[in-house]
Amino acid sequence: MFELEKMMPKYLQYMLIILAVEVLFWGILDQRILFQSLLMGTGVGLFNLWFMVRKTIKVGNAAVGGKKMASIGTATRMSTAILATIVTLNYPQYFTIIPMILGLMIIYIVIMTDFALRLVKDFRMKER
Repeated sequence: MFELEKMMPKYLQYMLIILAVEVLFWGILDQRILFQSLLMGTGVGLFNLWFMVRKTIKVGNAAVGGKKMASIGTATRMSTAILATIVTLNYPQYFTIIPMILGLMIIYIVIMTDFALRLVKDFRMKER
């Protein structure tokens, strides 16, 4: 559990930097619909990460205390992604689907990249 609590601020920092770059590009470039869609997807992805971490910590604390928890909120996270998709499809003048889905996936790219970098770092430490 400690590892998850330690990684979340780092992921939050990476995601806020990505959001800031998206807002910067939204303001500078003419592709507003593309960046609005990316922003919505990235925001929903960040919310889903925060929600999952919060629920996982609660489940872990409940397990340590001998209590039971119903779930880690998979239905809620899926519902937010479905809601973002519905909004995107209902307002094509403001959003497009592919950048929104890419925005949803950015958090997973961040997690996998961080994992790969930590593997390389651990491998190099073992070589010494």
